[in-house]
Amino acid sequence: MNKQALRLAVFLAAFTGMVVLFGCTDTETKLYTPTYTTGIPATELSSKAFKEAFPSQYNSYMKNNESEVMTEYKGSIAYHKNDNVNPLPIGFKHAQPYLKNLWLGYPFMYEYNEPRGHTHAVEDFVNIDRLDSFSPDGKGHMPATCWNCKTPRMMQWIAKYGDSFWSKDVNEFRGKDQVTTEESISCATCHDPGTMELRPYSEPLKDWLARSGQDWNKISRNEKRTLVCAQCHVEYYFTAKGNGPALRPVFPWDLGKSADACYEYYKSHGPKNAKGEETPFYDWIHAASKVPMIKIQHPDYETFHDGPHGAAGVSCADCHMQFVREDGKKVSSHWMTSPMKDKEMRACRQCHADKTADYLRSRVLYIQDRTYKQLIEAERHSVKAHEAVRLANAWTGPKPSNFDALMQEARDMVRKGQLYWDYVSAENSIGFHNPTKQLNTLMVSYTSSQKAIDLALEATKFGIADKLTGNIEDIVPPILTMSRELQQDAEFLQKNPWTKLLPVKPKTARSWKGQERLSMANTSN
Repeated sequence: MNKQALRLAVFLAAFTGMVVLFGCTDTETKLYTPTYTTGIPATELSSKAFKEAFPSQYNSYMKNNESEVMTEYKGSIAYHKNDNVNPLPIGFKHAQPYLKNLWLGYPFMYEYNEPRGHTHAVEDFVNIDRLDSFSPDGKGHMPATCWNCKTPRMMQWIAKYGDSFWSKDVNEFRGKDQVTTEESISCATCHDPGTMELRPYSEPLKDWLARSGQDWNKISRNEKRTLVCAQCHVEYYFTAKGNGPALRPVFPWDLGKSADACYEYYKSHGPKNAKGEETPFYDWIHAASKVPMIKIQHPDYETFHDGPHGAAGVSCADCHMQFVREDGKKVSSHWMTSPMKDKEMRACRQCHADKTADYLRSRVLYIQDRTYKQLIEAERHSVKAHEAVRLANAWTGPKPSNFDALMQEARDMVRKGQLYWDYVSAENSIGFHNPTKQLNTLMVSYTSSQKAIDLALEATKFGIADKLTGNIEDIVPPILTMSRELQQDAEFLQKNPWTKLLPVKPKTARSWKGQERLSMANTSN
């Protein structure tokens, strides 16, 4: 090879390296981030207002409307995540059959679906059975805080009501006169309409940045491309009475972002007792075991940030809003979706250019298969732990002198086992965002539930052992169907040993249909 050819080869190798490098990261904000003066009002919330100025981004954003595309474990159909009996769109083959059992006595037991695209956030929220649509007074019996991740109109509501907003009833803001489906999660959720700069709209994220001494204006653009997703794709809870503004959402990250840190954090932050001390926080009391429980939300950011990709500096947008070329321009796709929906796996191959699409897909599925199998085992064991404590609570036979201490520890292990299971179950990658962390979390879930069972057996001097022998499906069958309306049917509740434990709700006509407030005189069950 002559010197000229050698110099050319060295140049091409260096240039290729730069292309690979800048294809995987987007941290040089001054060189690669355009600035805008859009003329769009700063208060604009509707996605349609951005269509003319940003047609490529808007058109790709509208692809979030698709609701029929599935991957092996995820997709856009709002299927019931606990039901593998019915075909789509009701059930799914990789179901978690015990979801309604584990959330017994909490609104999540009524309905819990795989989420569709962001364009559907308002629509799906006002139609889910977790909001009470049968109350005679029209109340949803959930706090207005639940709107926090559904619409950027939150900014106007907070500006108007301040911290009194959070404890208002959710249905006060349900009607079309309050929010429209075009004000779903969209442009204004992440961008300043006037400049298109990335911004936080979320109060709990702004609180966390202040609490941790971070200035949004000094955070790198690449980190912002993750944090705007972390406004919602996180675990959070609602402030307990006496600890601050009632029901204000909080990210529980003060001790860290792992399941271990969550478990320790929630040992306090509950309502204060007579001595002014914080009690353990809980979301509800489980109807079978009577254990105070935590409902983990969707800790995608907490899982991802210290996983293989997050630790390498990859942002959420790199994979879920991949760069595409249009008319010679590099454009961020606003179809916020799984790379697995692309046959060519182009989002992954921006960095993994030496791998084939089939190989990359097989690696993702390998991780998800392993995680799902362990998730189901942890789920089943958590149900068994609840049943063990339920039986021990009712035990009237011989007891050891330390019965109360054994039962207190058993209840805590039930709580821990389910919290760790839910940390993986509620997360959206089926283990892929952080394979090692998720499998370790499921191991702790399983062992904690087993310890709860062992303690309940010891507390009853093994008097309940025979009732826990055999398959858990025979001892406690999965509750595959449950709704607010069905809870008004005493005969239906008798069909499962755990639904028998629920109170029968009074017969009431439907008072809401989506965003429409119904006339009680013209409704019936």
